[in-house]
Amino acid sequence: MNATKHRRSSRPPVAPILTLGDHAYAMIREQYHRVIKQEKKVLADHNPEHLHRMRVSTRRLRTALQVFDRAIELPKAAAAKRIGSLARTLGTLRDLDVQMADLQNHYRPAINATEQQALDAVIAHLGKHRRAAFSAVEDALTRSRYRDLKAAYENWLALPRLTPLAAQPIAPLIPDLLSPLLSTLLLHPGWLIQLKDVDADSDVLHDLRKACKHVRYQAEFFLPFHSDAFKDWIEDVKTIQARLGTMHDSQVLLELLAELLPKHTVLPELQAAIAQTQADALADWESVRQRYLDPVFRSHLHHLLLEPLETVGILDNVQAQPLN
Repeated sequence: MNATKHRRSSRPPVAPILTLGDHAYAMIREQYHRVIKQEKKVLADHNPEHLHRMRVSTRRLRTALQVFDRAIELPKAAAAKRIGSLARTLGTLRDLDVQMADLQNHYRPAINATEQQALDAVIAHLGKHRRAAFSAVEDALTRSRYRDLKAAYENWLALPRLTPLAAQPIAPLIPDLLSPLLSTLLLHPGWLIQLKDVDADSDVLHDLRKACKHVRYQAEFFLPFHSDAFKDWIEDVKTIQARLGTMHDSQVLLELLAELLPKHTVLPELQAAIAQTQADALADWESVRQRYLDPVFRSHLHHLLLEPLETVGILDNVQAQPLN
């Protein structure tokens, strides 16, 4: 009798099955805390990296709200629209920081003194725009609308409101959450653009870049449930996003120079440096796009999304952190 009791009491506790609500809560909490962690550092304006981190975290938070929208019920003050507005304000300042850094640190050393003088005038002009953009960020992070947003998240995190779907185990839902995302990426017309047509279809490639970013942010929410092959694919998407981003930034820079420089100003060394940046960014574009058009590779990606269901016990044994 006593031995039986002892055997029963020595059994390890059964780990609760991770639900969609558990994971949604954890991801939203993590991204929200990453946003507010950067507030004071952004307002101090000593290091542009803090602004970059806050901007990325607002984008990830907004993506988390979109991914898990069927499982959560947020107050209006915490809605994705409010987060998107903050991200845009931060983004305006971040874009100026990137443009100024590229001109000052990457392009200026590569051109002669005469062209540097013309470029310095452009950098000074951007500096004026930056001061206005920083004032907008200061206003956004100190006004009552932002305080209301934070209060809404703190209240929701203390007592989250979830939908009935949130109680479902996450295991069988992961392919359903990710499949639409993959379809959007694989059906994007950007993969059909050949290298020779890049300039004419730059807007389409920029949209592909945004699709890659969206895919990456969403997929990263499910990294714990996938193999190394899935992680490698996310890194591939990140690389494609970065190279398309470099291409887009260089095109924006050319438009900016055309707008800010006096008419008929010619800066051949600067033009050559920007052209080289573009060539380097898309040096392997043909091989990349052919890979994403390959039926075998596309089938492989779909298989990766189903992998959690095929990995014995990996999800049933995940130690959940149940909500209060």
